[in-house]
Amino acid sequence: MSNIVVNGTNQAGSDAIRSKLTIQPGRSFTDADINQSIRNLYSSGYFSDVKISVSGSTLVVNVTENQLINQVVFNGNRKVDDKKLQGVVQLHSLGPFNRAQAELDAQRIKDAYSQIGRSDVEVSIDTATVQDNRVNVAFVIDEGGRTKTRKINFEGNNTFGDSRLASVISTKRSTPLSFLTRKDIYNPDKLRHDEQLLRDFYNNHGFPDYRLISTDVDYSEEDNSYSITFNISEGDRYRFGDIGVASTVEGVDTATLKGDIKTKAGKIYDADDIQKTSESIAASVSSQGYPFAQVTPRGDRNFSNDTLSVNYEIDQGVRAYIERIDIVGNTRTRDYVIRREFELAEGDAYNREMIARTKRRLEALGYFSDVSITTQPGSAPDRVVLVVDVTDEPTGSFSVGAGYDAEGDSLVLELSVQERNFLGRGQFIRASAGLGDDDSQIYNFSFTEPFFLGYRVAAGFDLYRSYSASQDYYTYAETAGDIRLTAPLTDDLSSTIKYVYQQFEYDGAGDWENPNNLSPVFQDLVNGSPWTVSSVEQSFDFSSVDSRQLPREGVLANLTNTVAGLGGDSHYYAMTGKVRWYQMISDQADIIGSLTGRGGFVTPFDDDLNVFDQFTIGGQEIRGFKQNGIGPRTVQQGDALGAQYYATISAEANFPLPLIPEDINLRGAAYVDAGSAWGNAVEVNNTAIEGTDFAVRASAGIGLIWNSPFGDLRFDYAVPFAKEDFDETQHFRFGIANSF
Repeated sequence: MSNIVVNGTNQAGSDAIRSKLTIQPGRSFTDADINQSIRNLYSSGYFSDVKISVSGSTLVVNVTENQLINQVVFNGNRKVDDKKLQGVVQLHSLGPFNRAQAELDAQRIKDAYSQIGRSDVEVSIDTATVQDNRVNVAFVIDEGGRTKTRKINFEGNNTFGDSRLASVISTKRSTPLSFLTRKDIYNPDKLRHDEQLLRDFYNNHGFPDYRLISTDVDYSEEDNSYSITFNISEGDRYRFGDIGVASTVEGVDTATLKGDIKTKAGKIYDADDIQKTSESIAASVSSQGYPFAQVTPRGDRNFSNDTLSVNYEIDQGVRAYIERIDIVGNTRTRDYVIRREFELAEGDAYNREMIARTKRRLEALGYFSDVSITTQPGSAPDRVVLVVDVTDEPTGSFSVGAGYDAEGDSLVLELSVQERNFLGRGQFIRASAGLGDDDSQIYNFSFTEPFFLGYRVAAGFDLYRSYSASQDYYTYAETAGDIRLTAPLTDDLSSTIKYVYQQFEYDGAGDWENPNNLSPVFQDLVNGSPWTVSSVEQSFDFSSVDSRQLPREGVLANLTNTVAGLGGDSHYYAMTGKVRWYQMISDQADIIGSLTGRGGFVTPFDDDLNVFDQFTIGGQEIRGFKQNGIGPRTVQQGDALGAQYYATISAEANFPLPLIPEDINLRGAAYVDAGSAWGNAVEVNNTAIEGTDFAVRASAGIGLIWNSPFGDLRFDYAVPFAKEDFDETQHFRFGIANSF
C-alpha cells in the first residue's frame, strides 16, 4: 500500500483522519489493523459511519461525519439551573453530535433530578440543523412532581422504638416542612448510608451481632412516593467482660497502656470505644519507639452471661512507609485543611490505627458527606500511597430564629448567617442581628480559625452589641468584644483563655430622677455611665455527649474563672460552673433524662461590686421566674441587684410527641427546677434591701422543643411552688432550645 485516500470529510480534515489510523504508507498491515483504525475513528465521536477498503495499492477511507454542535440549551428546568446541568452533560458547543451520547446525557440529567427528589422527571432531545452542517441541541425537561418518602418502617426492633431508629438515619418521612429540609428525598446511595448508620448505632449500643436482613423499597405511582422498610435482627445485648492488653513486640510495656483503655468491664458493649482504644494504644506504642506496631482487638463471647471480653493484641505490623498522600474529591475544601488532620506525613511509618483516627477526625469536621482513606502500592514494596477521597457538603446556613434578651427581659427575633468552612479554609464565621419588643436590639459577630499558626489551637474573636429600652426608668446598652485561644487537652477536654472588654451604658428615661421610681443605687448607675469591665477568663470545657444537637447520653461540663481589674471600673474574681448529665430513660420510647447543676460566686478585690458584676438568676436557670426575678432587691422600688452567689439544679425528661412525624423534630419535656441566689456586695447607700439570705425557689413545668428550619426553639410553661413574696414570676417563656 503506497497511498491513503480519504473521502467524505469536511469538518475533521484528512490529516486528522489519517492520524487516527494504525496503517502507514509503505508498511504492511493486516485485517486487525483495519479493524483497530475503524474503532479509533468511531471513538473520536465525529463520525456516524466509517468504511475502509483497499483498491490496488491505495487504502480508501470513506467517512460520514456527525454534525457539529452549535449550542446546547435546556428548556423547562426550574429546580436545577443551567450551570449545574452543563456540568452534567458531555455534549458541548463545537463538539460532535452523537445520538447515543445525547441519550446518555438525558439519563445524567434524570440522575441529577433524582438527587433533589424528582425521580419521575422526563427528558426529551430536540435538534435543529443550522448552517454549515451544525445542529442546536435542546434537552426538554418535564420536571414532574417531587418524589417523597411516605413511610419508613422498622421490623424486628425490640430494644429501640421506631422513633429512636428514625432519628438515627438521614432519610426522613415527608412532612409539610420537608420542602425546606429536603430530608425526605429517596436516594439509593443515601439509603446505603442509612444502613451503615443503623449498623453503627447498634454496634455502639451493645449489639455486636446486629444484622440487616433486608431493605425493602416500594414505589407508588399514585402519589409519587416511596415506602422503606428495614428488616433487622438485633441479636443479644452484651456488656464488656474482662479487658486485657498483650504484646508480641519485645520492649513494649503493656502496663503503661492501661490509661488508653476506653472499654471498661461491665459497661455496655460499644464498638466505637474499641476503635478509640485501639487508636490510643497505637499512638502510645508509637511514642515508645515502635511506629509499625499494629493493634488488633480480639473478642471472646460468654453466652451464659452475655458478656464480651476484649484483648488488645499488639503485633509488629508490616514495615511500610507513606510515600505520598493524595487528596481527591474535594471541590471546595482546600487540601491543607484535610492534611492538617493527619498525625502522619510523607515519609512516616504507616500505621493503620493512626489512619483510622484521621478518618474519624475528618468526619467530625462536618465538612464532608463521605470520607474514605484507602491505600495503593507505592514505588517500592515498602512504600504505600494514601488516597483520601472526600465529598464536600454544604456548610453554610441562613436562619430566622428567636431568642431571649435576659437584660431587657424581652423576646428577640433574630436573623443569622453562618459558615463553618469559610472559603474552604475550615474557618468559622457567624453574623446575626436581632430586634425585639421595646426597641431591643442585639448584634453579634464571631470568627474562629481552628488551626492558629499551624497548631491545633483555635483562635478567634467575638463582637457584641445589645440595646434595651424595656426598663421603665432607664435604657441599657452593652458593647463587648473578646479575643480567645482554645487548646484541646484530650479528645473530650479543652481549655480556653479569653480577654473580654465590656462597656455598659445606662441612660435616664422618663421620670427616673424621682427616688420613688428608681432607687439611689440605680440613680448612681445612670449618673456614672458609661461603665467598663476589662477581664481575663480561663475555662475548661468537657464533652462526652453523643450529639450536640440532641444529646441522649454523656456529659457536658464547664468551669470558668474570671479576673476583672485590668483597668475598667470592676475589680473582682468570679468562678462559675455547670454540668449536665444525659441518660436514656427508655430506649424503646426514646425518652431522654438529664440532670443539670449550676453554681457560682463573685468576690470583690476592693470594698464593693457593681450591680452589673453580680449574677442575674431567673428564667434560664429556674423556669417560672423572670430573669433577675429572684435574689436581692431594693424594698421600696423593687430594683433587682443581682446576687453574689447562686446554685441551681434541674431534672428533665424529654420525649417524642405521639403522632408527630420525626422530621418535624418536635419533642415534649417535663421538668423540675430548684435553686437560690443570695448575697450582696453592692453598696446600697442606706437603701433597704431584701432577699440576701439563702432561700430555695422551685418550679415544675412542661415544654415544647422544636429543632425547626428557622433555629432551635423552645416553649416553656412553668409554675413556681416555692418562692418569696418579692420574687417576680413569669409562667411562659420562649427562647433558644438546648442552651447550656
